[in-house]
Amino acid sequence: MPRFYPHLLVVLLGLGLGSCKSTEKAVFRAVRSNNSVALGRLPQLEAVVEAGPLNMTEGAHPDDASKLFRQELSFHLAEAQPDTAKYGYAKLLVTQAQVQRTGRALQAFQMLTLMTPSLLGMPLEWYRTNVKAEVQIINAKGEVIGSYSGIGRSKVRVAMYHGYSQTKAARLSDVQALRLALDQIRPQLDADADTLRQQLATSGPLEEIIGQSAHSADSSAVN
Repeated sequence: MPRFYPHLLVVLLGLGLGSCKSTEKAVFRAVRSNNSVALGRLPQLEAVVEAGPLNMTEGAHPDDASKLFRQELSFHLAEAQPDTAKYGYAKLLVTQAQVQRTGRALQAFQMLTLMTPSLLGMPLEWYRTNVKAEVQIINAKGEVIGSYSGIGRSKVRVAMYHGYSQTKAARLSDVQALRLALDQIRPQLDADADTLRQQLATSGPLEEIIGQSAHSADSSAVN
């Protein structure tokens, strides 16, 4: 009978992972749940993302940071405008992303007991992600007029029924940590919103700068 244990474990684990929670809604559920900061305080800005170390983890997808930051911009930071003029850039830089997996001894114990405790709700392990991020506000001239940083720490458990699969937990942990870092940055931006608005308006919209550059390039080509 012992020689069949590995096959049984694989089946049990597969069934358990199939019963885990879905991550898509959890990963991108509305950032709007945090209403502690006034919405729409800055002019429309072009999003730029440098995920850096977050792209090196096993969890986050390549476009997760970009999707989350654009959601943050559209709901919390940029005011709704009838036109599409943008007055600069909002640049997200992830400067640090560290991932730890804890509870591996517990996972080994569960394997020895044929995953019985997990069927009763006991987790297999936890993913913990620490993220440091910075958001820069850049005017249409390319000048950094504000820089704000935040730290996010997440903890997501791997479990059957009341948790996530290992792959999904890793992704959710990364994205949650980044979201928490942005939660710290948001009040800092809000405090400087009036000053930033004035500086962005003074520099003018990106279209004017691009238009001038394009006109100069055309003139050079003709000459």
